[in-house]
Amino acid sequence: MTTLVWVGGRLRGGGLLDDADEPVVAARDHGWTVGDGVFETMEVVHGRAFALTRHLKRLEYSMARMGMEPVDTEWVREAVGEVLSAAEGLTRLRITVSSGAGPMSSARGDGPHTLVVVANDSPALTECRAVRVPWRRNERSPLAGVKSTSYAENVVMMEFARSRGADEALMANTHGHLCEGTASNILIEREGEIVTPPLASGCLPGTVRGLALEWGAEASLPIRVAAPGELELGVLDEVTSGAAHAAVTSSTRRVQPLASLDGVELAPGPLLTALAEVFADRSARDTDPQPRRA
Repeated sequence: MTTLVWVGGRLRGGGLLDDADEPVVAARDHGWTVGDGVFETMEVVHGRAFALTRHLKRLEYSMARMGMEPVDTEWVREAVGEVLSAAEGLTRLRITVSSGAGPMSSARGDGPHTLVVVANDSPALTECRAVRVPWRRNERSPLAGVKSTSYAENVVMMEFARSRGADEALMANTHGHLCEGTASNILIEREGEIVTPPLASGCLPGTVRGLALEWGAEASLPIRVAAPGELELGVLDEVTSGAAHAAVTSSTRRVQPLASLDGVELAPGPLLTALAEVFADRSARDTDPQPRRA
């Protein structure tokens, strides 16, 4: 696998002078010691990071929610450009920004930020096999809806899923309402429409989720955000019974109907299949769809 790493203005890996596995983060960096950082992962399409502008907007949002000083997005764009121009065939890119070096406590230091950009040519995720997990997302957490590097609870849930032959874990929030996956948003097709949990559920404001809502509506598909509390976790029982259908959305999966849930093989829903086709067509024509103005 080809891996490229940009940090501190230098490229590593991909046949360059430095190895991609060379240590690049200081021992006192708060991104390492306490998970004080944010990140974005995106698909690379024909040498370009898909929806980069939207991902950078969410990066800024996450940093503001974390109380971190804003990052120079042009600096980030330049780093991304250096990485993507250094090798062909790259498929996935991640931007990570931490608050930089800090004391041996939860108190934040004075920075400056640490920026790391990593890209590789890992294969696309071709199907999603999901399970429900017994833990719940805290929609009142200060990190709810933030793409934070404090990711350990997602790791625990993903290992639970992997131990059961799955590659994604779906969860409820503290009210028992359907929320999200560890690395994806969820769409439910039922009663002739597609609905997705609202941001009030505590889910991440996914880039592909947002585009699926926009592009699906523009294609006259019946798609909307559910009302708070409309989707209980039990709606997944309708999916396993065949009365409803489900798909996940993420930057590495796009719109991907579930292949199985809790070990039950599933058929894709017609509306979700149509939405996946709409997304594929629109994303092929526009690799950097601009955010809508408020």
